[in-house]
Amino acid sequence: MVLKEKVKNLPSSPGVYLMKDSRSQIIYVGKAKNLKIRVRSYFQNSNNHPQKIIKLKASLKDFDYILTDTEFEAFMLECELIKEIKPIFNRMMKSPQSYIYIMIDMETGYHRITTCSSPDNPNSLYFGPYTSKHTVEKALQGIKEFYNICCSTPSNKNTPCLNYSLGLCIGMCLGGAALDRYNDSITKIIGLLQGTDKSLLDVMERRMTEASEEFDFEAAAKYRDTLDAIHSLLYKEKVIEFTESNKNLAVIEPLTNCTFKLFLIKKNNILFSEKYKWSEVESVHETIKTNILTTFKTKKAKSKKVSRDEIDAAQIIYSYLKGSNCSYIIISEQLLDNDNTANLDDELNKLLYYRDTAN
Repeated sequence: MVLKEKVKNLPSSPGVYLMKDSRSQIIYVGKAKNLKIRVRSYFQNSNNHPQKIIKLKASLKDFDYILTDTEFEAFMLECELIKEIKPIFNRMMKSPQSYIYIMIDMETGYHRITTCSSPDNPNSLYFGPYTSKHTVEKALQGIKEFYNICCSTPSNKNTPCLNYSLGLCIGMCLGGAALDRYNDSITKIIGLLQGTDKSLLDVMERRMTEASEEFDFEAAAKYRDTLDAIHSLLYKEKVIEFTESNKNLAVIEPLTNCTFKLFLIKKNNILFSEKYKWSEVESVHETIKTNILTTFKTKKAKSKKVSRDEIDAAQIIYSYLKGSNCSYIIISEQLLDNDNTANLDDELNKLLYYRDTAN
């Protein structure tokens, strides 16, 4: 079958598509809310296609697809397949980036803040993993400039660095009171990344507005870019904090006016999923409760920490839960106790009688 004809027969449903070359090797995996529209876009002649898409089209000889009930499942399946298959064009099309952590050395009197690829020092404080080295570096550079802690020779104590003479360093390279001020700034940065001290954001936003009102658009743009980078890091920290809390999540998403889907999720894993009819909510109530008890009692997370291999799935789940397409409840460990089945019934009723259906 000619590929364009095959595209015409695609369903307008969520799913994952797998592009293949002449040797039937999978060279690209993608997801779609509407498979027909998304896959068809590859076969449309467009001068706007980037070079990587043009190369993909030149290698493309066939494709398969896997249907899912929801866009969320398509995202999760794509993530899993890319990690498993490692298609060449997924690697090529990904922005140059690597997993990176922010590291703050707490061992010495000088609490150096830097980046690293793995959190292997128990005496240091780490934030991450983050997926964009560029974003992390932009945020840290903006923060350091804000606090005037851009020391060019931090290892040479009692000697002023070049940046000190340029007004970019408060003089922590000289030690003494300046070093104390520096470490106070590091404490504020830690508070910012932990979400407990947002004062830096307030001041930056005010300075951005003032710069714009004074027609200093270059300075305003610099503050804006730094703020965007910082907000990106804070969002990632929320994802990590939420995921590491290892909550037992019961989630429902309306599929149509007649059906919905139940997901049971822990950390970055979908442990159970099943479709039901709204009209049968009362009759399946006990079945769903049994599935919740069985699933969460037998599945324990191996580690609370989110690794670099788990961050993509963690972000997908977090974004999904914070979106408007689903409703969820947290099943506490106390609710899993046999003596608390009545309380579990109450929580489950809140979830099952959520009727903000799609369409």
